Amino acid sequence: MNTAPGPRPGGRRRFGPRLGPLLPNGLARAAVRFNPVSFAGTFVALTLTALIISACGFLADTGARARPAPHRYAAAPLVVTADQRAHLVTGRGEDREDSAEDVPDRARIAVGPATGKAQRIPGVSRVVPDATVTVHARHPAAALRGHGWGATAFTGARLHQGAPPRTDHDVVLTAATAAAHGAGPGDTVRLTTAEGDRPFHVTGIVADGERGRDDAVAWFTDARARELAGHPGKADALAVLTTPGADTEQVASRLRDALGDGPVVRTGRDRGTTEDSGQETGYGKEVLESLGFSFGGVAALTAVFTASGTVALAVSQRRREFALLRAVGATPRQIRRTVATETLFVAPLAGVLGCLPGSALARWWYGALRDRDAVPETLPLHLGAGPAAVAVAVTVGTALLAGWLAARRPARIRPGQALSEATRERFRPGIVRTVLGVGALAGGLAMARVAAEEGGEDAANLALAVVLLLMTAVGLLGQYVAKACAGLLGLVLRAGSAASHLAAANTWANARRLASAITPVVLAFAFCSTLVFLQTSEDRQTSRQQTAGLRADHLIVPGGEAAGLPRTVAGRAVGTPGVATAVAVRRDTVLVEIRSDGTFLQTAEAQGVAAGGTAGGAGRALAAVQDLDVREGSLARLRKGTVAVDRLVARGARVGVGDRLGMRLPDGTKVRPEVVAVYARGTGLSAVTLPRTALAGHVSDPYDSQVLVRRAPGADAGRVAQALGGLGGDVLDRSSWTELADRDRAVNRWGNLTMALVLAGFAAVAAANTLVMTVAERRRELAALRLVGATRRQVLRMVHWESALVAVSALGLGTAIALVTLFPMIDGLFQAPPYIPPGLYAAMAAGVAGLTLAATTIPARLLLARQERRPS
Repeated sequence: MNTAPGPRPGGRRRFGPRLGPLLPNGLARAAVRFNPVSFAGTFVALTLTALIISACGFLADTGARARPAPHRYAAAPLVVTADQRAHLVTGRGEDREDSAEDVPDRARIAVGPATGKAQRIPGVSRVVPDATVTVHARHPAAALRGHGWGATAFTGARLHQGAPPRTDHDVVLTAATAAAHGAGPGDTVRLTTAEGDRPFHVTGIVADGERGRDDAVAWFTDARARELAGHPGKADALAVLTTPGADTEQVASRLRDALGDGPVVRTGRDRGTTEDSGQETGYGKEVLESLGFSFGGVAALTAVFTASGTVALAVSQRRREFALLRAVGATPRQIRRTVATETLFVAPLAGVLGCLPGSALARWWYGALRDRDAVPETLPLHLGAGPAAVAVAVTVGTALLAGWLAARRPARIRPGQALSEATRERFRPGIVRTVLGVGALAGGLAMARVAAEEGGEDAANLALAVVLLLMTAVGLLGQYVAKACAGLLGLVLRAGSAASHLAAANTWANARRLASAITPVVLAFAFCSTLVFLQTSEDRQTSRQQTAGLRADHLIVPGGEAAGLPRTVAGRAVGTPGVATAVAVRRDTVLVEIRSDGTFLQTAEAQGVAAGGTAGGAGRALAAVQDLDVREGSLARLRKGTVAVDRLVARGARVGVGDRLGMRLPDGTKVRPEVVAVYARGTGLSAVTLPRTALAGHVSDPYDSQVLVRRAPGADAGRVAQALGGLGGDVLDRSSWTELADRDRAVNRWGNLTMALVLAGFAAVAAANTLVMTVAERRRELAALRLVGATRRQVLRMVHWESALVAVSALGLGTAIALVTLFPMIDGLFQAPPYIPPGLYAAMAAGVAGLTLAATTIPARLLLARQERRPS
């Protein structure tokens, strides 16, 4: 090949024109072949980036696509429901804003007016009000799901024997259910309803193979089903059947015009959201989207910073090579093209391969969520091409951008200056990175201060922004951070042995290399510490509030598969010998109008209470079984039209005693009760307390959640518990109930721990990969130390001190970010400092120290051993 220099204008000659066209591809391939460690490290970092982004993307995509297919309503062309979103409208005209939130339970539609209007629409043959009810059988104990008999018109269930139900005391059972209870047509069975045990006359049997699409095992009259469900005049939905040949969309359009703005007409796949599983799907959708977007955003940020740092490190390690290329005539454009080509050799393949373990991680995570009932079985995991494409695009884009930024200076400077700078690392953080990093740091600290001043839920809502901004600041200001850590900790190292003194000098002189090692560990440790210690702090305060707030001696809770306790249990408990007070509690979720940072609806746990089975004196009786730590007002004033709230709710809603609190009940009904008390133990007990009658007709079933019982002075605990056991349900003491409540928090605890472990695992591999790359780059340095007389032990001790500096720096910065985030949040929520278990923190710190030590010592030992085996 002719490589003779060609002529150049002005009489001078250069090497470039002949070499230039071959430089990008040829040198790129040669670089990959002769720098395997550097490119392997880059490949691992980019693969991990694609893994974490694709896994979170698959979960988020599954949540976004969560729309259950219709099952029971498959044969009903149209389904009419109430609007399942609660609306909070503020402002007028152009300033009008509608803040909408999904109702916690289910909004129901009034049967009379809507049915009459729908029945008159041309093309409609029949309108069937549909309601779901749960009753319980005693012998054998079982929860029976029921519907109105009218639903058989679209589910396809058919009678095998007998006749349909005609009166409020009639029931039709499946063959298996009837056989289990030894009943047939004409017999009587006793079923437990919210009103207590009731006899029902079996009028017919539905063969198990003839249930069609119905999930019921018991059928009542339509009116009785709505009555047993607790909302006599309303239905879950109206199933609209059309005449043969009618156009479904045309009928739907007429229905919408006739019914007006309130009701929602659903067709096609949208009918599936109407079914009961739609509520479970909604919760699963929320869980998956929270994991995919919220956690995925933090994980992606960590992955991008880690990958870009690794790519920048790989490019900077080749500054001598680029200096030589500039010296022999390579142009800046050719250097940049070489880096881009090398990146394209590695990044796309790493992105594609990373999606394979990413899909495996998504499958495992999804399966674990399903095992814990956080995701319904009707919602399949969707492993689509979209999230994988996004993961590959982000991976390639990150690599190209990081490589381009890192190659700017070696491509831009003069050849002679490039050779000079190749001998040592220059401290040159980019101006743009510096400005953005300082802005992120200032924003994070400012938000932390605002959170400390605001407190309450506002502090908690700002926490994610604080930790994200501080993590971003560390990622952008990595070289400054590394220089500061090397300077401060170097003062200590310089006071020690020769090995520690040399470690201090090395880390000070190589800030970019140190930053690449510190950054992934800091980011992961900060976020993991925030997640883990937020959970430990919340668990500690919740447990303390529950222990201090529960005064009841016994608790009656539903047993087995029961949906709840009949409303008569509390009244019967009061009549039990040795019982002084019994309070029925119905636990549910409401929406509260929050006005602290904008105006929006926020979910809050609520308890509806009734004393001895009635609403009279509920607040006074509640004080005997619960100590809510009332700070203002009095629970004795709790009655119809009033509410007591936790101080965090009061602060967020900007209300106090005597004010009206804007609320939405579980079905979205708007109410404005008067606040009569503000208390401090809402996290452990309940954030909102109101009379049980306020929830009647606004929940899916009318059962009580538990009954709190206080013994009379001197009563025998064993005898009282035995007597209460005959009322139906399981009887627990205080400690047993606390353990049960702790198990209910286990899913949330598991979720936070899993997120921390996933991110920690990613960071561990990424940090180890970066540390191995930094040590592998230093083979000339380690060989030079051996040549000037340093022993193998002294060299290894120097490496140990450097790894100690990395570990201490990462732990210090990660802990600082976590504390800046946690202190205002925990203080605002609980008026207490964060709880950091010493043993847990020590284990996490030991893991970081062990990782850095192993990732530096093992490759250093291998390098020294290989050098010693070489002939002199």
